[in-house]
Amino acid sequence: MLVGFGGHRGTVAAADLWGETLRRKTIPEAPDGSHEDLLHRAVGKPALLVFPAGRRGPWLSSKRGHRAIGAVYSPGYERFGTWVPTVMGDRYDAFLYFEETRALTPLHPEQPQREGEQQTYPWSA
Repeated sequence: MLVGFGGHRGTVAAADLWGETLRRKTIPEAPDGSHEDLLHRAVGKPALLVFPAGRRGPWLSSKRGHRAIGAVYSPGYERFGTWVPTVMGDRYDAFLYFEETRALTPLHPEQPQREGEQQTYPWSA
């Protein structure tokens, strides 16, 4: 089962670039018309949505923006690189939605290793 995650607004722990130190960053509200915006307006609270077999219907079969945040996130590029066109019913079996997220705090934060570390993703093998 493939479960997607999304939220309307909040904070996240992410680096500016691969290999850099994690920082707490603010996530702005989802823009109008995105999957996260529709869930905010329709549900308005945390929810687990399990999609039925066939996964058709107006929302599950429509292509809309879906926020993609990972280990690297730059709020300055929110409108240009964070949103990916997604058909929820084709991509996920279920979706966990949060109205507001909070950045995790690592139990044992590690500093990036600058010397001797091999870069293997996404630029070289």
